[in-house]
Amino acid sequence: PERNDRDSKSAKRRTRIYEMNRIAANYFHHNLIKGNDKSGLQYLFNRRLAPETVKKFGLGYSSNSWNELTNILSSKGYSDDEIIDAWLGRRSQTNGKIFDMFHGRVMFPIVDLRGNIIGFGGRVLDDSKPKYLNTGKTPVFDKGSNLFSMNYAKNSNSKQLILCEGYM
Repeated sequence: PERNDRDSKSAKRRTRIYEMNRIAANYFHHNLIKGNDKSGLQYLFNRRLAPETVKKFGLGYSSNSWNELTNILSSKGYSDDEIIDAWLGRRSQTNGKIFDMFHGRVMFPIVDLRGNIIGFGGRVLDDSKPKYLNTGKTPVFDKGSNLFSMNYAKNSNSKQLILCEGYM
């Protein structure tokens, strides 16, 4: 089939979001394992997650910084509009500057069946609201069309699967 400009722009947009999500997942995982703030790691260990589980699922932690991730993405050439489009940043209504969408949360990368990181779920460590913040609808992610860990379930030899709500 013939490709038109719109298809090409749409494919490029999705590719850029996949790239930003991969960078974000690496950033979150690095923060969890090697960052100064160990509260995310402590939370996961208190929930009895083994280090192997944390590594297998690429779990992470978004620091309490309001712009660390958006600064990283900007430094790699992503525009504010692209960062917002990926649901990794948001524009302040007071000063118009971009800030990180997720901060102070344990992060759960959501991976599609092809192995692309398509979004995130983030859980606060205290009682603040919302308890869970998930990536909104983007060109690569629609919460109602994806299941956490389905990328592992598809390769299972088991005839049965247990479907649970949430990430834990």
